[in-house]
Amino acid sequence: MSSRTRTPAPDAGPGTGPAPGPVTGPILILDDLRGGRMHLSALFIAERGTALPPLLLESGSVTPEPLADYESHTVLRARFSLPAETASAYRWNSTLFEVTGGFSGGLRIAYASCNGEEHGDLERDGAERNAMWARMGAAHRAAPFSLLLHGGDQVYADEATSGHPLSEDWPDRVPRAPTREDLADLRRHLRERFLQRYLAVYSAPEFAWIAARVPSLMQWDDHDICDGWGSLRRSRTYSPVGQTLFAAAREAALLFQHGCRDGDLPPRFADPQGRHLGWRIEAAGLRLLAPDLRSERSRRRVMARGGWRMMKAEAERRFAGRTLLLSSVPLLGPRLSLLELLMVLMPRMQKYEDDLRDQWQSRAHRASWRRMLRMLRDMAAQDGQQVTAISGEIHLAARGEMALGGGKTLHQLVASGITHRAPPRAWAKVLGLLSWLGDAPLAGHPIRIRSIPGQAGRYAAERNYLVLERRGGEWSASWDLEFSGRSEPLPL
Repeated sequence: MSSRTRTPAPDAGPGTGPAPGPVTGPILILDDLRGGRMHLSALFIAERGTALPPLLLESGSVTPEPLADYESHTVLRARFSLPAETASAYRWNSTLFEVTGGFSGGLRIAYASCNGEEHGDLERDGAERNAMWARMGAAHRAAPFSLLLHGGDQVYADEATSGHPLSEDWPDRVPRAPTREDLADLRRHLRERFLQRYLAVYSAPEFAWIAARVPSLMQWDDHDICDGWGSLRRSRTYSPVGQTLFAAAREAALLFQHGCRDGDLPPRFADPQGRHLGWRIEAAGLRLLAPDLRSERSRRRVMARGGWRMMKAEAERRFAGRTLLLSSVPLLGPRLSLLELLMVLMPRMQKYEDDLRDQWQSRAHRASWRRMLRMLRDMAAQDGQQVTAISGEIHLAARGEMALGGGKTLHQLVASGITHRAPPRAWAKVLGLLSWLGDAPLAGHPIRIRSIPGQAGRYAAERNYLVLERRGGEWSASWDLEFSGRSEPLPL
């Protein structure tokens, strides 16, 4: 990894002065890696009518262009490229932003998930809420990250449905036959509420600092739509209100998580039409693979034909190196079918059914779970390939292992709760006790939940993020835990 940074010219002519009015951004998003370049989008959110200065690069300048309009704001995007193998920089609004690159050698990747809470998230104290983002920023200053992976629940949109008569009681009560006019008004309401949440999250100084310097890749999960999307009753998700909610959430995810809109998805997406939002990125010795576990989900399936077609193609693709599978919900975990049975027997607990239905380990998804595990086993059987799953969702830090044969192990690394406060330690102990039962969805390949280095229990109830490092061709993982600090590196 080169430490030399190529600095863009300090001035590119008229229009390079301070941006008028408050502007959120730049938020760097990695569109693709190809031809030795990082192809990037820089996202901005500005008050309508604001003329933004261009990004200044070594090769020239790029002016942000409007991508979508809201009542009082415009989302803008500038697409450009920087070297993938060496350090570089760009300048915007008199600030120089250094970008690490280094994808062919030593590499540091940060992974975070669950950036918010279900209720009152926008009213939280910013310093408390974003303490772990500040920690990640300090870690980047000490040893820079090349990439920032977001594993789901980038925003908690659960309260977006409040304040409109059609969705006020979602999902408990859904109007049966709303008029087209009322649905159009609901869509307008939801678009503005999604904007509000992304704007609040992206303008937080602790997040904005690192997001402008480390390219992001994002994968959505249920709270980016609403709690339990896909595991709710069909009468909810396929209702006119439910489909309007999904459409608004999907538009927001394309804009704010991927820096695009329908018709111009980056080439990393498996389906250019966006019927599912699964994607892949490939670098020297590294493949990042992110199936979409929400767009096609229902109570009886995790993915439909499009998602499975993508996974089958990737499982059959010859590749030498490390495959990081981003599974927004943990692929390896305790036997949760026992909890599902308890919820059926205890009516007061049935409100949590969708939380368990979300999991690969749910009785409803066991066949899909086995199918995915077989694909990863066969993928790892290729000469020179290792497979690691990284996940979020559970608001705890954890890890698991499944022996694949041939001396190879599928590692599951869970980092969840970059801002979501941890659940009670008692819940972590319950999951730890369940994990003692073990599970083997594939015969001869038992799953074991292991403790994070330095942790007494199998689940750590602290806010956290994950650091993946490649040195000399060898990979390791460590967790930065809010109170326990940085764990010892775990060889992978």
